Amino acid sequence: QVQLVESGGGLVQAGGSLRLSCAASGRTFSSYAMGWFRQAPGKEREFVAAITRRGDSTYYAVSVLGRFTISRDNAKNTVYLQMNSLKPEDTAVYYCAVGRYGSTSWTDFGSWGQGTQVTVSS
Repeated sequence: QVQLVESGGGLVQAGGSLRLSCAASGRTFSSYAMGWFRQAPGKEREFVAAITRRGDSTYYAVSVLGRFTISRDNAKNTVYLQMNSLKPEDTAVYYCAVGRYGSTSWTDFGSWGQGTQVTVSS
């Protein structure tokens, strides 16, 4: 079982940038595709981005395409989410998870971390 811990969230002005990190425990991190999701108050958890276990392919939600970049470093057991040109509507708790590459449904992902809060002010 992989355990995940997210970090890097915070308060930023619109147009700013943040880099989220997700550190994984265990030796099998490189065996898993990884995803980032987010959940705003009163809304369902939504897909943001995902990456293959080798890091050679990625896909994104339309709402973040061109602004966010997912990457991973298997030597460090860490997956990242670089977020640029942030908008107030990006405000949410961001979660990483292991899961099935190709899916955008949170039900196909698991081992959720505790999340990290991202707040974008206008």
